[in-house]
Amino acid sequence: MTKVFLNTLYVGTDGAYCRLENDQVFVEVPEAASPSAESGPSLESEEGAGGGLLRRKVALKVPLHHLGAIVLFGRVAASFPLLGRCATDGRALVLMNPNGRFVARVQGKTSGNVLLRKAQYDFHNDEGLCFDFVLRVVAAKLQNARQVLLRAAREGKEPSRAAFESAAGQTASLLAQLAHVQTIDEARGIEGMAAQVYFGVFDAMITSQRVDFRFDGRSRRPPRDRANCLLSFLYSLWTNDCTSALEGVGLDPQFGILHVLRPGRPGLGLDLVEEFRAIVLDRLALSLINRKQLTAEDFKVRPGGSVMLTDDGRKKLLVAYQKRKQVEVRHAMFKERVPIGLLPHVQARIMARCFRGDIPHYIPYEPQ
Repeated sequence: MTKVFLNTLYVGTDGAYCRLENDQVFVEVPEAASPSAESGPSLESEEGAGGGLLRRKVALKVPLHHLGAIVLFGRVAASFPLLGRCATDGRALVLMNPNGRFVARVQGKTSGNVLLRKAQYDFHNDEGLCFDFVLRVVAAKLQNARQVLLRAAREGKEPSRAAFESAAGQTASLLAQLAHVQTIDEARGIEGMAAQVYFGVFDAMITSQRVDFRFDGRSRRPPRDRANCLLSFLYSLWTNDCTSALEGVGLDPQFGILHVLRPGRPGLGLDLVEEFRAIVLDRLALSLINRKQLTAEDFKVRPGGSVMLTDDGRKKLLVAYQKRKQVEVRHAMFKERVPIGLLPHVQARIMARCFRGDIPHYIPYEPQ
């Protein structure tokens, strides 16, 4: 398998402007600001685009062909030539709000393999095939969550160790019940119960900064504490990567199976996220907290109680996220090591083969 691992450019500096010149992406930031997510030296200074009072300097320039995706956070603008070129090339250009929540994606004309999309829609219309797909995705999610719980039990101390072992046992029991469900809704119910068990002991997996990162259960839109803010931000980043991977192989990321169809929601992208939540995203969040790579100073509480990352906190998180994606793991199906960042693309291709009928079942990712 040829490994191609393209980079993602994240721009989060308030007031930044991205433009295309000679096939290079120039990132300009206000002269008084410093780049929050870009890397590399400041190369030159020039007057801001548009000739207004705001002056900008070039903080970064990078060849466009080096980039697999561009993600802009908050009040960051991009030129029409850059938007158009990304749409033409099929390169993802995504707009996120400062909290990391998806806002929009630049989408060019519909292209790709129409026969594959028809196969996907035919698969979706087959209740038996969808039921098998959902069972396998939910089983992988539970199995991977159980692996995280067992690892916490091995590394934990009493009384947390007993709690982790109990949660792992309950998850195993739910896995066994999954074999007897008759409908997709019953499988979704098992998934919901397993999530309650898992997040019921998540706070105990936070072993340092316990006061600042106390976790009282999942809260979203907006997150009400620092741990939830961190989880939500990582889930948004990974959902974007999974959605792009599905589009890359020609699938319709909106046509979910485990996640019901809803306008504007990347249902199949969210289906693909499930098998990675615990082993990739939750473990990264716990590592950042427990190793004190992120501290309370990297978050701010807004009026009303919602929590968001500061510019510096977001930069630290994005750097850690990119490094995590470069870590190689062994893929059981291909019998070789694959960067974590490439796993959504590998699984998207397996999903496409399943929808076409090339393989009898979808095979979710489980670490060896």
